Amino acid sequence: MSCPGLVRVLLVGALAVVSSIEAQQKKMSGEFALKPDSPVFWSLVAKDATLKTVGSGFGFTEGPVWEPGGTVLVSDEGKNELCRLFADGHYETVMKLGDPDGNTRDGGQRLIVTASVLRAIIRLSPDQRSYSVLADRYRGMRLNSPNDVTLGPDGALYFTDPTLDLVKSERQETPFQGVYRLDGKGELTLLVRDLAQPNGLAFSPDGRYLYVDDTERRTIWRYRFHPDGSVSDGVFFAEEKSEGEPGVPDGMKVDTKGNLYVTGPGGIWVWSQEGQRLGRILLPSVPANLTWGGEDRSTLFIAAGHFVYALKMKATGYLPYNNPKESK
Repeated sequence: MSCPGLVRVLLVGALAVVSSIEAQQKKMSGEFALKPDSPVFWSLVAKDATLKTVGSGFGFTEGPVWEPGGTVLVSDEGKNELCRLFADGHYETVMKLGDPDGNTRDGGQRLIVTASVLRAIIRLSPDQRSYSVLADRYRGMRLNSPNDVTLGPDGALYFTDPTLDLVKSERQETPFQGVYRLDGKGELTLLVRDLAQPNGLAFSPDGRYLYVDDTERRTIWRYRFHPDGSVSDGVFFAEEKSEGEPGVPDGMKVDTKGNLYVTGPGGIWVWSQEGQRLGRILLPSVPANLTWGGEDRSTLFIAAGHFVYALKMKATGYLPYNNPKESK
């Protein structure tokens, strides 16, 4: 069944994303560099570390996920597809999908995708040839444009729902941009509703805190996480602002010691769990998201515009789906 209207929406959205990224790339003319703010920074990355370009030719990369076989699954928002990137640099299309964004795996190791055009959280089938919609409405109202997703300590999924990728021709139905919990029974719970544009999110390795960044306000917030899946005590954690450097708080990950790695102006900003900026990893292209990978989980794979970069670290990454609780 053909859907001319949907094709037109996807095309317009793709052109807008590509145009925006091309504008950012013209501004982003720097080179790879490591900029410490604390001696602790050098315990996380070697002074002679080198940045490798492991993938290129994409429209706009997002949501990288390391796969056990040594490949990296990445969203290409510019081309509206999920791709698998191989070690030799070539990639193949896994699925055509309207504006895929953040990705993670659930407790059963199935791929979870935030599909902005569908305004939904979806789960791919084991053969990755089809998908099922896990959530697309909250109390009867359509979600905005789900952006990033992670697996929680309790085995539930947690995701952000800003309006950043909401197609202009479509109406916002929820009167807020939320952070949600989605349990294994399909029940959706609103956790946070007072952020302007919630985007990247990650849990601390000990499961005590949930971090969420607000792209519009250029801030990072920390919430106390409770065993029942609720959060409380939201407090300001850090701010990412730098005049003249393109980039905003977007994707984030943590290492096993609780340090945060968050995209921001100029590259990746590294924060201690106390909120001290440890340093920055400056990049040639504007980063949108990142993940840990490699057999020892000590390589950062960074989605940045037309490229995917890899950076070997001293730190070891924390990925919640490596040792998740049993899926509910």
